[in-house]
Amino acid sequence: MRGWVQVAGIRHAQEARACLEAGADLLGFPFRLPVHKEDLPEEEAARLIHDLGISSRAVLITYLEDADAIQQLADELGCAWVQIHGHMDLQELERLRALDSRRRLMRSLVLRGDNVEAALATLRGCEAHVDAFLTDTHDPRSGADGATGLTHDWRLSRRLRLATSKPLMLAGGLRPGNVAQAIAAVGPAGVDAHTGLEDALGAKDPALVMAFVEASRKAFLAMEAE
Repeated sequence: MRGWVQVAGIRHAQEARACLEAGADLLGFPFRLPVHKEDLPEEEAARLIHDLGISSRAVLITYLEDADAIQQLADELGCAWVQIHGHMDLQELERLRALDSRRRLMRSLVLRGDNVEAALATLRGCEAHVDAFLTDTHDPRSGADGATGLTHDWRLSRRLRLATSKPLMLAGGLRPGNVAQAIAAVGPAGVDAHTGLEDALGAKDPALVMAFVEASRKAFLAMEAE
């Protein structure tokens, strides 16, 4: 996993196709959300993933904390990846890994202000049980963890990236105009964008998606050349 691009918040098949055509590696489908409204019904997401044959590239982004509930939802949707965005304890994470060792697990590390110690503790505690990490931004105004449109101090994400041997994906307020700077600052294995690729109505803008993927690829190539 190196130089990967994830686009989250897919609303329908047309958006999914546009993201895939632009070169996105992973498509994120957020469900069971404590703050944000879901982008589409779970049944539609399952049908979309099946019809497009993208199970291996589909990511369930969830705030669920129960291993059985996460496993059931991921199976129903057909997602080969699960991005754990909630406060899942280590015992449940171990159980989730044991339920299906083939499913790829990505643990979110949500940064709140400049306090990185909690994120470091989470990283160290679950590193042996996940395939990758993702850093994201907390919005104190809405209480949202992710899909905030806000960046965080990229030095903190770099510190987390250096603290693990697992791939780390960078998220949080990324868009075509800042993703190259973010990649240079953090040196991540991948990047994720959601609200930064949307128009005023919340729909993915194909031109923004294409520009984001192209800027990311160029920045990853420059990073490898250093």
